[in-house]
Amino acid sequence: MRRPATREVHESAGENKRRHGDIVFGMKFDTLVIVNPVSGGGRALRAEPEVASLLASRGCHVKFVHSKSSEDIRELAARAAADGFRVVVALGGDGAFHHLVEGVRGTDVVAGFFPAGNGNDIARSLGIPRDPVEAANDFLHGEPREVDLVRVRFGDGRLAHYMGAGGMGLDAEAAHLANTRFQTWPGLTRYLAGAFTVFFREPLLDVTAEMDGANWSGRALFVAVANATSYGSGVRIAPQAEMDDGLLDVVIVGDVGLLRLLEALPIVLTSGDLRGFPEVTRYRCRRVSLRADRAARVHGDGEALGVAPAEFEILPGAVRVMAGRKITTDER
Repeated sequence: MRRPATREVHESAGENKRRHGDIVFGMKFDTLVIVNPVSGGGRALRAEPEVASLLASRGCHVKFVHSKSSEDIRELAARAAADGFRVVVALGGDGAFHHLVEGVRGTDVVAGFFPAGNGNDIARSLGIPRDPVEAANDFLHGEPREVDLVRVRFGDGRLAHYMGAGGMGLDAEAAHLANTRFQTWPGLTRYLAGAFTVFFREPLLDVTAEMDGANWSGRALFVAVANATSYGSGVRIAPQAEMDDGLLDVVIVGDVGLLRLLEALPIVLTSGDLRGFPEVTRYRCRRVSLRADRAARVHGDGEALGVAPAEFEILPGAVRVMAGRKITTDER
C-alpha cells in the first residue's frame, strides 16, 4: 500500500511535555518535514516511517509532505514559513536542504536537516549525524544555531545562495555530471567520474580573482569558495572552514597535472592538508569576485547556480539551523 503524501503525528500537550526533555512541543507546535523521495536512491523515502515513529514517540506535532522537484521544495518551504510553521526540515540530501534554505531565508523559521542523500557534506560540517534517524533524535535535543550563508551575484544581477561549498571550474562541472550523466553511480564515485571526465576534456581556465583587496590571476583547474569543509561526498577542500565565522575559504587549484592530481586525491579524502602543493593557494575573505576567459559554470552545494563572472559574499548568521554541538576541526 502506498503511503499518503501528507501525514501528521501528534500527542496531547500534557503527554508531549512529559515525554520530551529539551524542547517542549505544544499542540500547535508546527514542524514541517519535506521528504525528497528520490534522495539517496530512495533512502529518504525508506527512512520516513522510522523518523515519523521516533518523532511521534517524543510527542512532536509534525506534518510530512513529499516534494516533486527542487522548485517544489523551495515553494513548500516558503509556504510553510508564510503559514506559521516554526521549523521546516529536509529529509533528503544536500540539494534538498539547499533548496529548503532558499525557501526560508529571510524568515524566522528554523531549518532542520535529516540527511539521506549520497553526499551529506553539509550535515558533516554542521555536526548532524549522517543517519536520518539519528539526526532526528539529535534534532529533538538541539538548539537553533546561526549559520552563515553565501550569496552569489552574477553579471546579469541575478542572485543565488548556498550554505556549504561551491565554486567555479572543474568542481562545478563535476557536480553537474554527478547529477546528470553519473547520477546512478554511488556516492563519491559520481563526483570522481565527473571530475576526471572534465579533467581530460576541458582546458584550464584563465582566472582572475579579487578578494578583499588581494588579487590572483593565472591558469586554474578550479576555484572553490567554501563555507563548509567538504563537498562532493567527502572531498575536504577547506578543512579549516567554519560555518559561523563570517568568512569565506577560497581555494585556488592552479595548473595541476594528472600525477599530482592523483597524489592529492587521498589527501583531500582524509585530512585535506595540501600545504605540500604549491599549486594550491588559499585565502580567507568576506567577498571574492571570479572571472574566467570563457563561460565557466558556478555551483553551490552541488547545485548549478549560473555562469561566471560571479561575486561571492558571506552573509553572517543569515539562517538559523537546528544543529548539534559545534564540532572541532579535528573531529571533521
